[in-house]
Amino acid sequence: MERGRNIVLIGFMGSGKTSVGLKLSYRLRMTVEDTDKLIERREGRSVSQVFAEQGEAYFRQQETRLLQELLACPYARIYSVGGGTPVRRENRELLRELGMVVYLQVSPETVYNRLKGDVTRPLLQCEDPLGRIRELMEERREAYESCADVILDGDGLDMEQILDKIMTELGNLPALAMGQAAQEDRATGSIRGVSRMEDTLGTRQEAGEENRD
Repeated sequence: MERGRNIVLIGFMGSGKTSVGLKLSYRLRMTVEDTDKLIERREGRSVSQVFAEQGEAYFRQQETRLLQELLACPYARIYSVGGGTPVRRENRELLRELGMVVYLQVSPETVYNRLKGDVTRPLLQCEDPLGRIRELMEERREAYESCADVILDGDGLDMEQILDKIMTELGNLPALAMGQAAQEDRATGSIRGVSRMEDTLGTRQEAGEENRD
């Protein structure tokens, strides 16, 4: 089956997927979507509430259901997916079918410094969050790496370098690369969404949304 023309950002929570997705959307004039946010809209409640009320297994099922639906979207998108999404084998297959998968790799210490004090992360509400981060990252490392087309060192690169590398890799994958004319045709309705995001980016960053990965 032909792979989609989307860009899929994966990585542990706090790895910078939301920030990279927003910046990349400006460069490519593509709409960016956060799969956690899509699930929250569908459920009418936050991820934390879903975990508390129906458990992690239910939430993971909703992730898989959403990925299956996204495959039917006719327009190219940038997708920032939840940190635990690639853990399920079925999800890894769906992510690769969806498009070019970029793994933003960061250290446990970077994640901890970005997320300490964040009470909206159900998996980190414990006595030793740094230890839990290390444990989860090691458990997920193989899943992330096996799913990814591109692995980027989020600690060793600044934002512009990350974006440049993604653009280079996109051009190296002909099945995924989009010509300018095709991209403009597909983005007709998306550009308006990008403009709205530009207007609200400052507000989102002040609220700390750039670290909601």
